[in-house]
Amino acid sequence: MKISSIHHVAIICSDYQKSKHFYTDILGFEIIHETFRTARDSYKLDLKVGNTQIELFSFPDPPQRFSNPEACGLRHLAFGVENIQECVNYLTSHNIEVENIRIDEITGKKFTFFKDPDNLPLEIYELTPV
Repeated sequence: MKISSIHHVAIICSDYQKSKHFYTDILGFEIIHETFRTARDSYKLDLKVGNTQIELFSFPDPPQRFSNPEACGLRHLAFGVENIQECVNYLTSHNIEVENIRIDEITGKKFTFFKDPDNLPLEIYELTPV
């Protein structure tokens, strides 16, 4: 078996309109397709992020995600960026709290974290050469 790529990441949100605004209007992800599934009282929004997709789901009353202290399971979602300081400035201009930029001790690259409307930890990781 050979896996060639990550096709998508699925995220369940608590407030669909707020999360849709965050991922499309603030982060700038392109909408591929939006579906309301009446039987599940749920939206599914497919977003394009480079060569990958995010599936944004809404469900009535989803349980909260454990984040701190960190629990087993998916830790965070990371996005590659060309200029981390530019991205930090952009996010803070939209009143999004961003942690201090750190240096990856293994690669020497810059990275930092911020959170989506449901406190999902998101990382931006600078792709430019050291």
